[in-house]
Amino acid sequence: MQIVSLVPSVTETLCAWGVTPIACTRFCERPDLPHVGGTKDPDVARIVALEPDLVVLDAEENRREDHDRLLAEGVNLHVLHVRSLHDVTTGVAALADRIGVAWSMPRLPDPVETRARAFIPIWRRPWMALGSPTYGSAVLAHLGVVNVFDDDGPYPTIDLADAAARGPDVVLAPSEPYPFTTRQLPELESVAATVFLDGKDLFWWGARTPEALARLGDTLRVLAA
Repeated sequence: MQIVSLVPSVTETLCAWGVTPIACTRFCERPDLPHVGGTKDPDVARIVALEPDLVVLDAEENRREDHDRLLAEGVNLHVLHVRSLHDVTTGVAALADRIGVAWSMPRLPDPVETRARAFIPIWRRPWMALGSPTYGSAVLAHLGVVNVFDDDGPYPTIDLADAAARGPDVVLAPSEPYPFTTRQLPELESVAATVFLDGKDLFWWGARTPEALARLGDTLRVLAA
């Protein structure tokens, strides 16, 4: 099957299954594959010209207008909407079934009792936080982390004073979508002690999920010490 993936998590998962997409986005970290734009600005004309059997999108990562343009061009689409671990289990299984791959989610680590309250920044200028419902927040909840912006929608714009006022025990600063590093440490530590996380393990789902949960769990275990 000739597949175009517009989702980095899907590209990684397909390749783990031995199914190489004919094209993907520039964010998929596959320089060996043809690129068809980004997740938010795909080159629809180029995708159509490739005559794929299937284009895979995700409602959280891709735009509705690009979905509609592809649909209007008669392209077969498969749309996931991953905002939880359950969505990974069911959604990725449905994709596997559609393309004829035998797959089921491996056993995940058991949920962890609450170990910390956290602020998870995802952007700077303006400051934005990870909220809910989102896959990243669901992963952290499974690992015993309470998100202090859990009730503010998926990706709220915030300020650091509000983040500090919510009393987090820790700032969990991922390496993407904003590449937080020690350069931002003075700002982040004005809120709380800061731990840096691998953004791919926090936000990329699918074939990565089981091992990502284990790696993140190892990183977060220090919070319970």
